[in-house]
Amino acid sequence: MTASLRFGRIAGIPVGASWSALLIAALIAWSLAGRLLPAQAPGLTLGAYWLAGIAGAGLFLGSLLAHEVGHALVARRAGLRVRGITLWLLGGVAQLEDEPASPRDELRVAIVGPAVSAALAVGFGLAAAALMVLGGPAVAVVVTAWLAVANLALALFNLLPAAPLDGGRVLRGLLWRRHGSRVRASLTATRAGVWVGGGLVAYGLLGAFTGWGFGSLWTALIGWFLVTAARQERDHALLRNDLDGLRADQVMTPAPATAPAWFTVDAFLRNYVEPWQAATLPLRTFDGRPAGVVTAAALYAVPRDRRHIVRAGDVAIPMSALLLVAPDQPVADLTVRLAGGRTVAAVVAGGQLLGLITQADLARTGQGVSPRLAA
Repeated sequence: MTASLRFGRIAGIPVGASWSALLIAALIAWSLAGRLLPAQAPGLTLGAYWLAGIAGAGLFLGSLLAHEVGHALVARRAGLRVRGITLWLLGGVAQLEDEPASPRDELRVAIVGPAVSAALAVGFGLAAAALMVLGGPAVAVVVTAWLAVANLALALFNLLPAAPLDGGRVLRGLLWRRHGSRVRASLTATRAGVWVGGGLVAYGLLGAFTGWGFGSLWTALIGWFLVTAARQERDHALLRNDLDGLRADQVMTPAPATAPAWFTVDAFLRNYVEPWQAATLPLRTFDGRPAGVVTAAALYAVPRDRRHIVRAGDVAIPMSALLLVAPDQPVADLTVRLAGGRTVAAVVAGGQLLGLITQADLARTGQGVSPRLAA
């Protein structure tokens, strides 16, 4: 879901898309121009069909974006930090750095996306009806009617009570409000996500190989994504439960001495990473200022024939991109923020770097804490 393409900002929220979103746009345009429009609005040129198909695909991506903007704006109003919005192969995602603090916030953030899609379905449906009554071009009627159906399908699909879909978030919010345990609610919602995703995989494969129903390999792919994402959310919920009550300074790896950012990767590996067996190291500039953090993985990823040219600072995580936390900050709050793109948190007090926290640190600590979740 990496945003390879940047479109700017909406209400201050960065908006982008993965290259895979272009594949979806191309498939929609091809489906409209090659099949639906010639059948429903015959008599036009191939170029006209393709123009209408591209317009329909663009409006559908705009509908996906509106769905995610709704999530992001309501989340920000609830006090949650929004990193950005990304459109990708299977839709879109509003990337939040925090989890809702209450069932009410959970429900509000979850329900607004399907509500936006339903409103768009009504709007496109009315537009199609108006065009038909006014004698508008048949191709425009077909495209707007298709957009109405597509947005309605998007709203209904997202309301399935299965995490990570919006309906799963709604289910989690309702269960959380009912029995007061976010973890129990998360486990139930993710279990539903696994079952629904598994059902879609089976249905899709059955349809793809037998021609029965509306199943296809695309349906199976969506189901596989649901199963994978639901399991990841389940693991995250359990990890957050295990880390509940711990502070950042109890989980961090104490920061070793800072290493020179100006060393080449080859020299850095030879003189610091390998002797110290360090997975993550803070860097300093010539004048002693912090220069970010570099991971052993990033250093080893540099091709061997370039390690004598590239410097450690060139592949480091800059200070501006680090997640800075106080020693007494609850570490459970970091599980979402480190899972959302930032890989290292720096524990800082009085301008001094005390330690570093990575996802590996959280996982290791979670494994060492006895579960406190009631059966």
